[in-house]
Amino acid sequence: MESEGGDRPKIRRALHLLALIAAGETIFFLPFVLARVFRPTVLEVFELTNLQLGTAFAIYGVVAMVAYFPGGPVADAFSPRKLLSAALLTTAAGGLIFFTVPSLATLKWLYTYWGLTTIALFWAALMRATREWGGEKKQGTAFGILDGGRGLLTAMTGSAMVAIYAGLLPADVETATLQQRTEAFRHVILITAGLTAATAILVWLILPKQHSRRATHHSRLNMHGILHVVKMPTVWLQSLIIICAYVGFKATDDFSLYASDVLGLDEVQAARAGTISLWIRPVGAIAAGYLADRTSPGTMTIVSFLLLAIGSLILGCDLIRTGLYIPFVMTVICASLGIFALRGLYYAIMKEGKVPLAYTGSAVGIVSVIGYTPDIFMGPAMGHLLDTSPGPAGHQHVFLLVFAFAITGLLLSLAFYKLTRQSQKNTIAHQRR
Repeated sequence: MESEGGDRPKIRRALHLLALIAAGETIFFLPFVLARVFRPTVLEVFELTNLQLGTAFAIYGVVAMVAYFPGGPVADAFSPRKLLSAALLTTAAGGLIFFTVPSLATLKWLYTYWGLTTIALFWAALMRATREWGGEKKQGTAFGILDGGRGLLTAMTGSAMVAIYAGLLPADVETATLQQRTEAFRHVILITAGLTAATAILVWLILPKQHSRRATHHSRLNMHGILHVVKMPTVWLQSLIIICAYVGFKATDDFSLYASDVLGLDEVQAARAGTISLWIRPVGAIAAGYLADRTSPGTMTIVSFLLLAIGSLILGCDLIRTGLYIPFVMTVICASLGIFALRGLYYAIMKEGKVPLAYTGSAVGIVSVIGYTPDIFMGPAMGHLLDTSPGPAGHQHVFLLVFAFAITGLLLSLAFYKLTRQSQKNTIAHQRR
């Protein structure tokens, strides 16, 4: 009986992390994952240009920037169970509008709404809950499993959605009419909204009602945490590192369109090519988190930016042509390993930067306001580059831009590594006195 009782906390912890993984990715299915996997379909069904879709993303980004900041102190004051459940339900409700295939004007308002539901009540709460789960010694593992699990969930769901979409179309996809494509995609939207709502119920049933006891001493809604973390140089460096890494992540939206425009694949084949990156995510994030706990998050951040720089440079130098599917896949894998390893490290480096656990929400709020600015500029930038240089040239320009940010991120990571190492030496010297 003792062994059974001893197993219960482990099972409970595993369930908590699974609920965080499900919440952390399901909430972004409607705003972003569908457009990432089905980008050619979204452009056709909603009658959008790349720039118009990018503008909707940018509106989301502007609203998110505003929402990140108050979301930090709120996450330090209220339980993740309440915040995550409310965010998931309200996001799912927006899927009913998406299902109607609205006009561009309505789509912009919908992305405004999603900018609030997916960020203000959600993001900092998710990051704090994950950091509490990781404790003192497993920050890399916690965030690596979170993002890796999110990636596995997206890959499985994305592949399933592609299969459902393909099954609703004629056997010869090229003969499908616009009406058939629209109806098939509307079914995918409705299923996705249902999954999001179901996840809200799952979170409510599994997550604890309150914060972890070890993290509640200073948890209250005030400005003290913000004032503390805003003075930390590592927080500002972390913010800039996330900008550079997030540019790479936003560029994954282009993989399926790249496969269509450059390799000449049809709509379903391009969607399947777009899911390749999704399957790399769990490998990259979990491996990076595991290795980060055995080396250091800073070291793994440097390695990850190197991988991203190599992959984006190949895609940006006109080395991939029609028919070169295997080289394309290998390059996508290289870039994706860097991109998703970095996603597993975004917040694992917070402990290395000595951010107090009680002020995690406040730090996440500040870091996110700065770090996720690519939500504002990357969508329009990609849309502009792709629309003004149709075909392979536009995609090359997109990935040369990613390469520039990858090199910048590499330099910032080296600076972060140097700063944290110096801080550790100073701490050891002080303790010996």
